[in-house]
Amino acid sequence: MDKKKILIVSSSFYPQNSPRSFRTTELVKEFARQGHEVTLLTLKDDQEHLLFEEKHGVTIKDIGPLSFPRIQLNGTNGIGSLFKRVVRRGMLQFFEYPDIELLFRVKKALKRESGYDLLISIAVPHPIHWGVAWAWRTKNPIAKTWVADCGDPYMGETLDSFRKMFYFKYAEKHFCRKADVITVPIESAKDGYYPEFRDKIAVIPQGFSFDEVAIDQASYTKHEVPTFAYAGGFIPGGRDPRPFIDYIVNTKDDFKLILYTRNGDLVEPWLEKADGRIEIRDYIPRPKLLKTLSTMDFLVNFENQSPLMMPSKLIDYYLAGRPVLNISSNGLDTDKISRFLKGDYSEKLIYNGVDQYRIENVCGRFLDLCSKNEIGNGTIQQ
Repeated sequence: MDKKKILIVSSSFYPQNSPRSFRTTELVKEFARQGHEVTLLTLKDDQEHLLFEEKHGVTIKDIGPLSFPRIQLNGTNGIGSLFKRVVRRGMLQFFEYPDIELLFRVKKALKRESGYDLLISIAVPHPIHWGVAWAWRTKNPIAKTWVADCGDPYMGETLDSFRKMFYFKYAEKHFCRKADVITVPIESAKDGYYPEFRDKIAVIPQGFSFDEVAIDQASYTKHEVPTFAYAGGFIPGGRDPRPFIDYIVNTKDDFKLILYTRNGDLVEPWLEKADGRIEIRDYIPRPKLLKTLSTMDFLVNFENQSPLMMPSKLIDYYLAGRPVLNISSNGLDTDKISRFLKGDYSEKLIYNGVDQYRIENVCGRFLDLCSKNEIGNGTIQQ
């Protein structure tokens, strides 16, 4: 394998707990493990990232510091809270605030970068791509190949209650025109992009190191009370737990549900009635989470309403080795839920094509795109 010089641009990175952070972190580590020269442009934290550089043999450069403050909602109630919510939504809706600052920071940081074989920009947030597009010059490109990696669509996003303002389509079309390849995690996500750019889109799923966290599945011990967990965010009307929570709270079955989430407010109306059967916990580091999930009787997944996105948590669930109760976005199958609560997991989620999520294979897909672009003089043949 030829050694490549790779630049990755992302605002989400270790030790953050988010799908985009995992995407960035796994790519950086695996490319470096394979012997490539890797540079990461991110929001650098010397306390965390100097050790990471030394351990993995990579170079981390700073985008920031960012100066646009985020509008915090905690600490206010009543009219004050409502006012802050309105202001925060308005600033996000009309100006993509505060992430719009990344557009300028990325553009400035890339002035000092050149000579790479492969540049991978990672969104969300999408101003990362916009900043790369602004800095990109066809006659003197930063890299031979630019891959714009998108976890979620932007203009074509369907889960938010509010549509993006029409003028942001110009920023999206600008980066789509300039990028050599646009990558999305699942085939159906292509529909979230303008038709004229879909021939540029390649499908590369989320990648994970299957061997990084050792799970001894033989050590699992069944709980006296059915104990199960969910880890991740909730989206009202999208990845919505409320019908499921309402059903199980009103059953006579005893259970223990542990939610690792920061959207606990969605289920708070049921906590009193649950009488201790539901516990809300904050996020924990992924290795610790996987080991904790491996001790559960089973795990819960809530399908997205939109087919454009698939939760990466399913790979974590696979690595944890426990049966998964999949809650369809088309309505509750109460009989199936009841059977899970009684220890019958015959209708557990079936995984297909798991090897495609191995980080070694995911990095190989990115390198293939780089090679095809070099051979084709700028045109990717999908």
